Formats: sequence, structure tokens, C-alpha cells
Amino acid sequence: MCSDSGDDDQLVGGFNFTLAMRYLCTDMCQRLPELHHIDLERVAISFCQARKNVSHGLQASLTPLRFEHGATTIQRGSRQYSCQPVRDHNGLEYFYILSFYLPRFLNQSVEEKLSTVAHELWHISPAFDGDLRRHEGRCYVHGASQEQYNATMDRLARSWLSLDPPHGVYEFLEYSYDDLAGQYGHVFGERIPAPQIIPST
Repeated sequence: MCSDSGDDDQLVGGFNFTLAMRYLCTDMCQRLPELHHIDLERVAISFCQARKNVSHGLQASLTPLRFEHGATTIQRGSRQYSCQPVRDHNGLEYFYILSFYLPRFLNQSVEEKLSTVAHELWHISPAFDGDLRRHEGRCYVHGASQEQYNATMDRLARSWLSLDPPHGVYEFLEYSYDDLAGQYGHVFGERIPAPQIIPST
């Protein structure tokens, strides 16, 4: 059973998936020079309920909360639009939402899970301005070759493991969704709705 963190008062124990993912992502960003530009305090980590419990399909996604080059508004026709702000409990505005689709994400191999995490973190702009990392050409998100992009992310994940991070940081990735739910009773975490593009005032 997946549940929102808002349900914690009704649930005893459980595994906080999004908190565990935050510890993992923080360690990756601290150890890997390629990710040193990322400030995880400005990245919301969320989970989404996959509609079907199948292995194929979307595993994770990164939602930028700014437009190209970090712009806060975009012109569409005669009107300007902005992205609905997303803030933490202290009012700090996020620049990105990093979402993982459960149970699908947890039913991959450990190597695939780590590569998925690296894949999404790599999408964050080197300027850390709320925009995506943009490659040259028409396929600006992944570059000219999706296969080459995926191979680069596999190498990045292996590089992190070679730096000997604490096993406790990623131990939970060794379990499937059902294993975690069975061991802890349920899996819960932050669930953040996708923001809306709204007319600027």
C-alpha cells in the first residue's frame, strides 16, 4: 500500500520512500563532481502511483519549475504565463520536482534504479536555474542518441558506487516494492501534484 506522508498520523511505522530517496540523491550530488551544481533543498522529491503494476513504462520524471534559461514567465500569443509555485513547509520555493513511479521504480534491479536516479538528476541544468539541461539540436533533452545518454547514466551510477557510499544509503534499493511493504507494513512519502501553468497577474 502506498500512502501520502499526510496520512502518517493514521499509520504506525512504515517506510518513508521519499525521505530515503532524498538521502540517496544528496549523497550522489555530494560525491559526483558532475552533480555538484545541484542544491537538493530546492528539489522536491515526490512519488506517483503507477496506474499499472508492470515493469515497462515511466520510472521517474523531472519537472522543471522555470522556463528556458530560468525565465519565470513565458509568452504565449498575447498573454504571459508563469508556473504555479511549489514550496516546502518553510515557504522555500522549489526549482524542480523529482518524481518516482511506484511500485514500478522499485521493481527494477539495483543497477537500473541507480541509473534512473542519475538520469533524472543529470537533467537538471548546470546553471541550476529551474530549467532543464539543454543539448544542442532538436532532441535537446537527451541529445542526439538516447542510447548514448543511457550508457552515460549507467557509467555515472557505477562511478558513484565506486566511491564507496555507505551501504545504508542505498540498501533499500535492494528490495522490491512488495518486499519493502511486507517488511515495514506500508510505503509512504510526499506526493506533490503537478503544478499548473497559469496566466501572470
